[in-house]
Amino acid sequence: MDPIALGFYALVCGGLSVIAPNFPRLPVRLGIGAVVGLVAATVLPWIKGMLGV
Repeated sequence: MDPIALGFYALVCGGLSVIAPNFPRLPVRLGIGAVVGLVAATVLPWIKGMLGV
Protein backbone atom coordinates (compact mmCIF):
# COMPACT_ATOMS: atom_id res chain seq x y z
CA MET A 1 0.00 0.00 0.00
CA ASP A 2 1.35 3.39 -0.89
CA PRO A 3 1.96 5.98 1.84
CA ILE A 4 -0.84 8.30 0.69
CA ALA A 5 -3.45 5.55 0.87
CA LEU A 6 -2.10 4.38 4.21
CA GLY A 7 -2.23 7.88 5.69
CA PHE A 8 -5.66 8.59 4.23
CA TYR A 9 -7.24 5.41 5.60
CA ALA A 10 -5.52 5.96 8.95
CA LEU A 11 -7.15 9.39 9.17
CA VAL A 12 -10.55 8.03 8.15
CA CYS A 13 -10.41 5.11 10.58
CA GLY A 14 -9.08 7.27 13.39
CA GLY A 15 -11.83 9.83 12.90
CA LEU A 16 -14.48 7.13 12.78
CA SER A 17 -13.16 5.53 15.97
CA VAL A 18 -13.52 8.87 17.76
CA ILE A 19 -17.21 9.26 16.92
CA ALA A 20 -18.25 5.57 16.83
CA PRO A 21 -18.97 5.27 20.58
CA ASN A 22 -21.71 7.89 20.13
CA PHE A 23 -23.70 5.58 17.82
CA PRO A 24 -26.31 3.54 19.67
CA ARG A 25 -26.03 -0.09 18.56
CA LEU A 26 -23.66 -2.43 16.76
CA PRO A 27 -25.72 -2.70 13.53
CA VAL A 28 -25.80 1.09 13.28
CA ARG A 29 -22.03 1.30 13.82
CA LEU A 30 -21.40 -1.40 11.21
CA GLY A 31 -23.62 0.34 8.66
CA ILE A 32 -21.98 3.70 9.21
CA GLY A 33 -18.55 2.09 9.01
CA ALA A 34 -19.45 0.45 5.70
CA VAL A 35 -20.75 3.70 4.24
CA VAL A 36 -17.69 5.64 5.42
CA GLY A 37 -15.42 2.96 3.92
CA LEU A 38 -17.20 3.12 0.56
CA VAL A 39 -17.05 6.91 0.49
CA ALA A 40 -13.37 6.87 1.47
CA ALA A 41 -12.52 4.34 -1.26
CA THR A 42 -14.40 6.45 -3.80
CA VAL A 43 -12.82 9.75 -2.76
CA LEU A 44 -9.21 8.57 -2.50
CA PRO A 45 -8.52 8.46 -6.27
CA TRP A 46 -9.88 12.00 -6.58
CA ILE A 47 -7.61 13.20 -3.77
CA LYS A 48 -4.59 11.48 -5.32
CA GLY A 49 -5.41 13.15 -8.64
CA MET A 50 -5.54 16.55 -6.98
CA LEU A 51 -2.14 15.88 -5.40
CA GLY A 52 -0.73 14.75 -8.74
CA VAL A 53 0.29 11.35 -7.43
